[in-house]
Amino acid sequence: MNDRALDVVECLLTARLYDRHTNLDENDLPPAIRMAIWSGDGVSRPPRLDEDDVAEASGIEDPWAEISGQMFTERDTFSGQLSFTDDEMAIEWYAERADDERVQANPVLAYHFQDDDRFAVDYEAARAENRPVQADPQWIDGLLHEYFDEEDEEMLDLVDVRAPAEIEVTLDDLVLTEEQETEVTKVAKAIEHRDYLAEIGLREIGKLLFVGPPGTGKTSTARGLAHQLDLPFVEVKLSMITSQYLGETAKNVEKVFEVAKRLSPCILFIDEFDFVAKTRTSDEHAAIKRAVNTLLKSIDEISLIRDDVLLIGATNHPDELDTAAWRRFDEILNFPRPDEGMRADILRLVTERLDIAEFDPEAVAAETEGLTGSDLRLVLREAVLEALVSDRRELTQQDLLDAVEEFEERDHLRNLDTLDAALEGDDHDHDHAATH
Repeated sequence: MNDRALDVVECLLTARLYDRHTNLDENDLPPAIRMAIWSGDGVSRPPRLDEDDVAEASGIEDPWAEISGQMFTERDTFSGQLSFTDDEMAIEWYAERADDERVQANPVLAYHFQDDDRFAVDYEAARAENRPVQADPQWIDGLLHEYFDEEDEEMLDLVDVRAPAEIEVTLDDLVLTEEQETEVTKVAKAIEHRDYLAEIGLREIGKLLFVGPPGTGKTSTARGLAHQLDLPFVEVKLSMITSQYLGETAKNVEKVFEVAKRLSPCILFIDEFDFVAKTRTSDEHAAIKRAVNTLLKSIDEISLIRDDVLLIGATNHPDELDTAAWRRFDEILNFPRPDEGMRADILRLVTERLDIAEFDPEAVAAETEGLTGSDLRLVLREAVLEALVSDRRELTQQDLLDAVEEFEERDHLRNLDTLDAALEGDDHDHDHAATH
């Protein structure tokens, strides 16, 4: 017997026991199994798993090959459906081989075995730890289909909607400042207790503005928060909803907020918030200014407590925002360039899966002043590729230091290009002025 056979039997047993215990619902199914057998708007009873379903749920390419030798399994050669010939024999076979940790990770099995002396498991805890169905892509797709008909589809073109399960970055993948960690905890508690906050009349909460240079983790933190809180992530870049047609930009702003309200509870992430400042202080057409006023009004009217929408804005240029924009947010969260200690922590995090001889993250961090987390990932990329050129998969400390130097040289060239372009622009302005 191997773990692959146990994984396959677990998939089939989960489906069988889910059907038997009719008081269980889709939130009791482990996400991988739930997504594999999702049909239409839910999981039907009895769930039927064919070889493709089990392969998707377990990650095992040929599941039948793993269990074909068991007396209690069978396969329909026409449909490819896998099932048990004897449920009790399958249950006993599984119980003899599984441990507490495996059963605890599956609410359906934890429920079935909670009174079995062979296991010390807690069904309620297992269900609480299980990712809810609302985080699955199929659930979000169902909501989009239900709430947006053909006439509304253009609204979805303005945003990027992601299910929590589709978000790869987690908060554990990030190195946050103490202030950032504290605010993330507060937001999580506010969402958990939003009924209480509504009861006591505390509504000025749930509107955050992330400020800081590019590459410091603003977008990643917002996405990681969506992943942790199991909330759909609705992302929009303000520059992408501007329209050449008068009045359309203001309508687009309204549509974005309408999407968030329909998908609530969710996170609405508005990137490039400095777009507000650029239009409010410029000589742009009045229609654009109306769009900005529409945005500010929409922010005023959206509420975490009333609408179940957590609003997060992000900007690389906080200095360009005026008071009217700042006061819309109840919390301003700074994302500075990481200090030396944070850079060392980031390096430890991004190199976890690498083999590095005599790795000294503090020494590398000391050579990377001014670099962001995004920059450090590019440094690592360069070091890995250079090692592969030399047919090596083990990196050295020197590989990383060389990659830092290479990155800084490239960054210097980029700055030179920017400077040259600026100088050329000045020359053009002088030439232009001389012709008048």
